[in-house]
Amino acid sequence: MFKKSKNYDSKLKAKTVFEVAKEETALSNNETIFASLNLAQPLMRAIADAGYTISTPIQAQAIPLVLAGGDLLAGAQTGTGKTAAFTLPILHLLAEKPAANSRPGHPRCLILTPTRELAAQVEESVQNYGKYLSLKSMVMFGGVSINFQMRALRGYLDILVATPGRLLDHVVRQKTLNLSSIEILVLDEADRMLDMGFIRDIKKILALLPKQRQNLLFSATLSDEIKTLAAGLLHNPGFVEVAHRNAVSELVEQRVHLVPQRFKSHLISHLIKYHNWKQVLVFTRTKHGADRLAKKLIADGISSAAIHSNKSQPARTKALAQFKNGSLLVLVATDIAARGLDIDRLPHVVNFELPNVPKDYVHRIGRTGRAGSSGVAISLVDNGELQYLKDIERLIKREIPKVAFDGSFVPPSNLLPV
Repeated sequence: MFKKSKNYDSKLKAKTVFEVAKEETALSNNETIFASLNLAQPLMRAIADAGYTISTPIQAQAIPLVLAGGDLLAGAQTGTGKTAAFTLPILHLLAEKPAANSRPGHPRCLILTPTRELAAQVEESVQNYGKYLSLKSMVMFGGVSINFQMRALRGYLDILVATPGRLLDHVVRQKTLNLSSIEILVLDEADRMLDMGFIRDIKKILALLPKQRQNLLFSATLSDEIKTLAAGLLHNPGFVEVAHRNAVSELVEQRVHLVPQRFKSHLISHLIKYHNWKQVLVFTRTKHGADRLAKKLIADGISSAAIHSNKSQPARTKALAQFKNGSLLVLVATDIAARGLDIDRLPHVVNFELPNVPKDYVHRIGRTGRAGSSGVAISLVDNGELQYLKDIERLIKREIPKVAFDGSFVPPSNLLPV
């Protein structure tokens, strides 16, 4: 999302279309900067409603390129404001040029995401920023009844946000959706889609789209696989990169507590209660471990829920909504379930167990320290995880401080791991 002026981080080094203007005005006239983006007034009104005044680097660079109508390859991690970087100009373009021959079930823009949670959050952004426009949008993903989606597709539709599997179900099997009118395609978190094995589905979807369209590809990492995908998809694309691969936000305070595995659940319960934490995202390595930890925290009087691929979509949606509104203190998640989670100003991330893939650590703690807000990432590390820790420190090119937990925590004796 946008940065609010008081949180603007002048240390960001990415080049933007506003650098000269910033030097001349010293950010004394925020409205002039936003005026340079040339977004439609209904969008500016929605941005103002949200209280944002200064664009993030990815927005400042990507929005003019998208408005110009060309393809785009963007390297941007979660938390950089990338969703607004494509939803805002797409809303502008579609509103500026109404469909010549609009038909039910024929969307004009398709936004593909790897996970259900990310799809829901992108659709939420479309709704929020487009609330003063007459454009219609919807989200579709698996794990929920298909009947409501089928009914919605009987109406006119401008923007469709979808996961690949359910999209193909509607197009190929149900024949309730037609992609022949797509003008703009967005692949969001393309690296995650490849990691999750969606490349075949993506190729099937691409074959169903009109050849003449605008393509936008967003990825946290620009691996060789992403470059190969981009080469086959994009035509003379603009290029934007605002975060180095495996970069960790300076706004995230990282620390490690060295603790035996059998004491971890007791320590995390103590930390939450002793420091009166109100919103904590906890990562476990397994689905079973997530369930066990959530039950332990609930037994300790801490409202908690686990989300992972074995949970039904309604249960996952409910848990995330409760976590966002503050009625649920702790959300325990596996890496797959948490991909794409966008929680505004999340203060605490805890690694109950370190991931065995170092880059997953970067994605995990990237849930906090977003868009100008600070955060804390705490890792509970057993002796058996020290090699994982070394691999992570090698990746992020820094040593994570080892901090002894305070004397108020007295480890229980004679306990089995929980």
